[in-house]
Order: sequence, then C-alpha cells, then structure tokens
Amino acid sequence: MEDPRRHLSDSDKMVLERLCSAGKAWIVGGWVRDILSDIQPKEVDYATSLMPREVMQLFPRNIPVGERYGTILVLKDEKTENHNDQNEETWEITTLRKDGSYGDGRRPDNVDFGHDILEDLSRRDFTINSMAIDGSNGELIDPFSGLEDLKSGILRAVGDAKTRISEDGLRILRAFRFINLENGKKRNLDNDLSDAIRQNVAMLDNVSEERKWNEFSQIISSSNANDILESMEGHGVLSRILPGISISSVNEIRLSADSTVSLALLCNNDSRSGPDLASYLKSILKLSNEEENVISFLHDIPKEAIEEKNDSILRIFRSCISEKMQLKMADYFGPKGEEYLQHSKDLKPLTAGKLPLIDGEHLMEITGLEPGPRLGRLKDWLQRKQIEEDLGTKEDVLQLLETINWREEDPESWGSLSWP
Repeated sequence: MEDPRRHLSDSDKMVLERLCSAGKAWIVGGWVRDILSDIQPKEVDYATSLMPREVMQLFPRNIPVGERYGTILVLKDEKTENHNDQNEETWEITTLRKDGSYGDGRRPDNVDFGHDILEDLSRRDFTINSMAIDGSNGELIDPFSGLEDLKSGILRAVGDAKTRISEDGLRILRAFRFINLENGKKRNLDNDLSDAIRQNVAMLDNVSEERKWNEFSQIISSSNANDILESMEGHGVLSRILPGISISSVNEIRLSADSTVSLALLCNNDSRSGPDLASYLKSILKLSNEEENVISFLHDIPKEAIEEKNDSILRIFRSCISEKMQLKMADYFGPKGEEYLQHSKDLKPLTAGKLPLIDGEHLMEITGLEPGPRLGRLKDWLQRKQIEEDLGTKEDVLQLLETINWREEDPESWGSLSWP
C-alpha cells in the first residue's frame, strides 16, 4: 500500500509535521475513509497525543471550538492576501480520548484524555470511520477491519451496535448519511446495526434540532436520497425526524441536490399553508430564515401556475421573483418548472424596466388622493399593468386610470405585483 500521506497538501503536511515534532499525531476521520475509497478527500482532521493547551501553543492562530472535549480548530499561521474567513483553510485537531458514559444520549458526560490511538478509535461510531494513518510513517491503523467493510460496502458499528447507537442518537442519522456513495452506489447497513437503529429510534428525540437538520439535509440532497429515505421510513426514522408531517411517498418524488427544495418536496402533500408549514419545520429542524422563506414560497405555488405561460404572466414572474428563487421554483417542479423558467428568459427585456414609471407623489398630484391604502393599491396596480403590458412611457401608464373607477371601486380588487 502506498503512503497515503502523499495525498496531503503542503499546508496539511505542515500541520502534521509540526504536531509530530512535538508529540504523536494521526490522520483520522473522513479523509482516511475517502482516500481508501478513491474519493477526493476534503478537509483533514488530526488526532494527537498533545493536550489541547499544547496544541494551542503550537498553533498561535486557533479557535478552541471544543476544548473541553479536546478539539482545537487550527488556522494558518498568517492570513493570506485577499483573506476570506469562509475560505480559509482550517484543521480540527483533537487530543486522544476515551469517552465516559452518555447520560443524555447526546454527548459524553466526561472525557478523559489518553495516549492510545487504539483506545481512541474504539470509541468511534462505525468501522469505516475508525481508521487512522500514523503521521510519522504513513502506516494504516485499522483495528476493526474498516478497510474490509469499505471494500464490501457494509456499514458496521464499532463493537456492539446497540451500545454505539444508545450512546448518541445522532449516530442513527449518520448511519443513513454514510450509506450514500458519491459514485451513485450505496452501502448496506449491517444487520446488527439495522436492528439497533430500529430498537433505539426514540434516541433521536435527544438530538438537537440543528444537528438533525445538518445530517438530514445532507441525506436528502445526496445522489441516493430516495433509496435512503425509503430505508429510513422502514426503520421508523423518517416520521421521527418529521413528526406530524404528511410526508410524500419517497418512491414517487424526484428529489433535488438542493436540500431545501428536497425538504419542500418531501412535505408537498401537507395540508398546511406555506407559512404555517415553513414555521413548523423551522421549529423542529432550526431552519434558517432563508430556508423558511423558500419552503413557504414553494409550498404555496399551485401546479396550475406553471401551466399559464402567456407573456403578461411571465413578465410578472420575472419581475417580482428573484433569480435565486426562480431557480428553486424550476428545481421544485422539475422539467415543467424548467420549461416555464426558460419561457420567461426568452422574453425581451422590459421597455421601461420593472421600477414604476409613476411614483406615489406624481399619482397624488394626478388623482388628488391622500396617502393611504387606496393610493398604495392604485400605485401597485399601475406598476403591475405597466409590466404586464410592457408599457414604456408615463403617458401610457396614466391612460390606464381611464379603464377603472379608481375613486369608488374597492381597492382590494386591484391586482398587485405578485406571482403566482
């Protein structure tokens, strides 16, 4: 077996060499799993015999994200030119440890730091995640046959599966996430792990909403999402993640690489209004405000809306829906949504743009109306008609006033600039 360390970047090697100069260090986690699976790895995590304070002294630029649990986030010694915090390289470095009991089913009650890499690996969740590469010589350390499980496509717990799952409910979701493989294939749950999940599904109630969504969002946007969701449904996990939701049949929907769109698709049979559904999902999964707004918008679009492709409606769609939301709509409705979006793009640009040619002050001068709901609705209606009919001059817009009884009609009957 070739030395896996040759795949490290120069920055990765610098961090590893500095750790090894002061103590012992190992490459652990997903980087090892990916390298052995011929998948391009992402970030590198290290385990070390050094104590957290020693790591912080070794790397002056650091963030003690989990010092209590031995984890220090290390940054490069100096900020690079054109520095951007979001793109800066970071490394998680964790002191070797052995966990205590898991009283709350979420995190260990106490953590004892150690010096034994085998003991550290024994506390991890799955065999494919319980391998390490010795930083000093590149040797693979694989006490639980993780490499064999990688090759056979099996996801198996380290040690007793029931014990592993009962320690931390999040491991249930992590198990389903690790079923997915980037090449379109998927792993199979070991029978013992499958039984342990079924028997301990209530452990999910102990997992925080943020952690649930972090894992679930990766599952529903994966290449094997439908198959994985079907398995989650069979294990009683899906209804535990989305309690009280009328979930769509996972075999009949086409999920998206966009996790928010996929969540909206999973819930599109629910009878609640968009705002009510989105608010509820936000409460059980701690969605961001943007994710809440996307689901609220998508859920309330009737299927008939994308059937109407006349130029007037397409101009309204293009003018009042952001480009980002247009793409999510197209993704949500699949080929029909993409066709609708393309029709809107094929229209020529608006002659006068989407901003109103007649502002409120000018409209007050023309009509004598005082500021209030009637004036506001009239202004909105004129703007909508300006866009629908692609009017290019103020005179053209003002002529519209002759087509309605704007003094006496109920202003609620005037359409505003909205889609659908």
